[in-house]
Amino acid sequence: MSAPLPVADGPAVYAIHENPEWFGVFRDAFAAEGVPLVEWLLVEGELDPLSTPPEGVFWSRISASSHTRGHILSKEYARAVLSWLEASGRRTVNGRAVLELEVSKAAQLSALKRAGIDVPRTRAVVGTSHLLNAARSLHDELAAPFVIKHNQGGKGLSVARFESPDELEAALNAGEVDEPQDGITLVQEYVQPAEPYITRVEIVGGEFVYAIRADTARGGFQLCPADACAVDPLTGKLVTPPGATIAPAPGDQLFSLRDGFRHPIIEQYLAFTRQNGIEIAGIEFIETADGRVVTYDVNTNTNYNAAVEAVAPASGPRAIARYLGGLLRETRRPSAPVLRRV
Repeated sequence: MSAPLPVADGPAVYAIHENPEWFGVFRDAFAAEGVPLVEWLLVEGELDPLSTPPEGVFWSRISASSHTRGHILSKEYARAVLSWLEASGRRTVNGRAVLELEVSKAAQLSALKRAGIDVPRTRAVVGTSHLLNAARSLHDELAAPFVIKHNQGGKGLSVARFESPDELEAALNAGEVDEPQDGITLVQEYVQPAEPYITRVEIVGGEFVYAIRADTARGGFQLCPADACAVDPLTGKLVTPPGATIAPAPGDQLFSLRDGFRHPIIEQYLAFTRQNGIEIAGIEFIETADGRVVTYDVNTNTNYNAAVEAVAPASGPRAIARYLGGLLRETRRPSAPVLRRV
């Protein structure tokens, strides 16, 4: 019989996630800020959707890549839990609607485009039988390389670059194209950076925290900043990610602070997060050789890099702990009395 979700003795911040390897920095940050924290690890278990949830603030960190860690049911579990919490009037952070953005790159791109933010030209293909036709259509339009990626991806595991539809056809025939978890594959223009890096903008509670530079020569398409992403969990050796042109060596830092970063895209991202109810995120963009600023990924379960945190003007995890601690204090305040006319 599975254990019920743990409950604190009093109001607390409840962190909803599925990957303990990513969570250590947050435990430390909440402890340092003196904010009571309870983890709800949604891998499998049980839920009484007719019960009353505990008092607190509920922060979702469920990842689109949870299935790559064998946590096949985490996204559905989180949908049920967040629906229960929100139906009960509890304060969620990155709640049910935001989860749907996290688990769909197509939905992210539509929302970004609607906000006036430049995104890669993309086809969303349901079922692999239509993949080649979509690639031919996009390639004819662009006359340039393209990439394919899973709509529910993570860590660059499903991303592959092709120079032509013929290359993709050969890969399909060889069985080298994986089936996506949700049945949707994106065919997308390959965005060539002016320099071999992308930028990730970190936002907490509607405020810009800092921006980082990620080395695409060594990081390729796998640009997860968590330290756990840099090594193979089975061998402990450094991973050479798909798309990398230089193998990482011990001591290499793929991530660095963009010190003093100021760019109009920050205000666009802040407006975008407000419009979509996103309270914590890392948003990634590429500055291209032809002058575009192209946004391609919104991470609502954002992770932080230790080397960047060591030199950053503010700590991302501490900012989250302070922000959620502030929301928790608001939930504890007694309501003002309602004046009635008699």
